[in-house]
Amino acid sequence: MPFVLDRPRSQEKVGESLMFIEDIKLTNYRNYSNLTMSFENKVNVILGENAQGKTNVMESIYVLAMAKSHRTSNDKDLIRWDEEYGKIEGRLQKRNGPLSLQLVISKKGKKAKSNHLEQPRLSQYIGNMNIVMFAPEDLNLVKGSPGIRRRFIDMEIGQVSAIYLYDLNQFNKILQQRNHYLKQLQTKKQHDKTMLEVYTSQLIEVASKIVVKRYEFLKLLQNWAEPIHHGISRGLETLKIQYNPSIDVSEDIELSKMVEVYEEKFAKIREREIERGVTLAGPHRDDLSFFVNGRDVQTFGSQGQQRTTALSLKLAEIELIQSEIGEYPILLLDDVLSELDDYRQSHLLNTIQGKVQTFVTTTSVEGINHETLKQAATYNVTEGEMTKLK
Repeated sequence: MPFVLDRPRSQEKVGESLMFIEDIKLTNYRNYSNLTMSFENKVNVILGENAQGKTNVMESIYVLAMAKSHRTSNDKDLIRWDEEYGKIEGRLQKRNGPLSLQLVISKKGKKAKSNHLEQPRLSQYIGNMNIVMFAPEDLNLVKGSPGIRRRFIDMEIGQVSAIYLYDLNQFNKILQQRNHYLKQLQTKKQHDKTMLEVYTSQLIEVASKIVVKRYEFLKLLQNWAEPIHHGISRGLETLKIQYNPSIDVSEDIELSKMVEVYEEKFAKIREREIERGVTLAGPHRDDLSFFVNGRDVQTFGSQGQQRTTALSLKLAEIELIQSEIGEYPILLLDDVLSELDDYRQSHLLNTIQGKVQTFVTTTSVEGINHETLKQAATYNVTEGEMTKLK
């Protein structure tokens, strides 16, 4: 059964690299007052010393796709110093023809346009352009905090399911209201628990949908990641992904049963939540575990195993998105090649060669001896100025 229920699956042949950015234009974005740059439908290498602006270009592509940064939660950071707004415009080629995207970021919020039509909700805008980002912080996917892993799941499902993104936004709003009310009960500013029951009921309805969707997604991710990991580890390792919910459920549970389990859980922890002034169960408390040959990689895995797991997950994302929407996503490799050893570098570059439009930022390509990079389009960034070298 296809994972995505809110979009038609494509019959496009696997392997056709159809989605790519033709050009991007930045206005008052980070350290760029104005930048217009065209890219090629292959590997694009962006060279530059640190703090010159190469990662800002990479980030702008990410923000154009996801309407948020992977580096900061404060949108004001994206606007050039002393300016009122920042703007990112991009022109894509997709299976169904050209597509223009525009995102304006101001102190009042964000406005998004797709083919010059303003989008009423960002959840309707996200998914027009699909990307997979692999940055040094993604190597912390395995050993980092649960929040990093939850963000990984939410960002990837959100790209292929507008319904999931909508449900997630609803959940976060209700969670905020419920936490606020719990805090008021904790400090005795409120005494009526009826309103808490209303918020709890609303939270359970959306939380159940989110967890069901996460289970479905992770099952698909497992199917793609396991053979990829097996290949990178030269057939020596088997990767298993495990979802760890904050309630006692499994992946086979039906939505109605999950609602019941949540209701029982919240009834049991209600007094503790009032005492603490915070919601103690829900998707915002869930986590992932990764097992290699039956051992928890976070606790017992070597750094090499942790990196292989992170790389396998990212390569699996590329294939999963292609299987869902019918075209490959755009790949962003932000200063990550230097973090991988020669073997993992080669595996990554062999996998994407001739298949995915890729952007690579690095201070130098010396020491990376691979045909993919020799044939790449190359750009240089110095003090917020970007020029094409070849």
